[in-house]
Amino acid sequence: MLELQVLLSADRLQHWLVALLINGALIAAAQRLPLLTPAGWVHAGVLGTLLLGSLGWPGWWAVVLYLALGSLVTRLGFRRKQEQGLAEARGGRRGPENVWGSAATGAALALLCVLPSAPMLLLQFGFAASFAAKLADTCGSEIGKRWGRHTLLITTLRPVPPGTEGAISAEGTLASLVGSALMALVMLELGLLQGFSGWLLVSVVGLAATLLESLIGAGLQQRCQWLSNELVNALQTLIAALLAMLLASQLGLA
Repeated sequence: MLELQVLLSADRLQHWLVALLINGALIAAAQRLPLLTPAGWVHAGVLGTLLLGSLGWPGWWAVVLYLALGSLVTRLGFRRKQEQGLAEARGGRRGPENVWGSAATGAALALLCVLPSAPMLLLQFGFAASFAAKLADTCGSEIGKRWGRHTLLITTLRPVPPGTEGAISAEGTLASLVGSALMALVMLELGLLQGFSGWLLVSVVGLAATLLESLIGAGLQQRCQWLSNELVNALQTLIAALLAMLLASQLGLA
């Protein structure tokens, strides 16, 4: 029994070393892409290692596609947003704080999947919902800032300038729903979700968590200076994951 445990430990160590080497090589090759800052790429490599080691290629591809879709949406109408002072800093490049604000919840759930007797389906619901919510937030924010015609504060429904914390618009809300549904579809195609019911649940939860994030932005964030956008993002993904896992359990989907 002891020899078997040692062998299994050696196999797991080799598995994680391979994940580290693969991500190191991929990050070194991707440095020229205008998606992340240099430090952001390093942290993305750590994240990629965690995901490849825990969920395998489906988990790794899920976050790569999330990053690609989020970056694409950020670039839409970027010049106009720059003129209005609404564009993301650093030309839209994400730093370490953005990487973990978006992915800390998903990474934690992925690591839980390696535990013996882990509730894989339930954890995958949470993983999928955390990234669906984040892409929904990115789509709603970027589309709303550029094309939202009537921007309202979610708590009072009074008109506010685009880009205001807690602001929503019809265009941005629709974009959030599309972003959440698209990310849920990615998860479905990668095998991290099963069936139409799983896709629908995660799509709706992603939108709901985004609206809750707007409430937090309009309420708590205005009163708590320490509550940064990255912390709000992490809170949003945590809410989405917990809500998805609760509903999946209650509905018998996991």
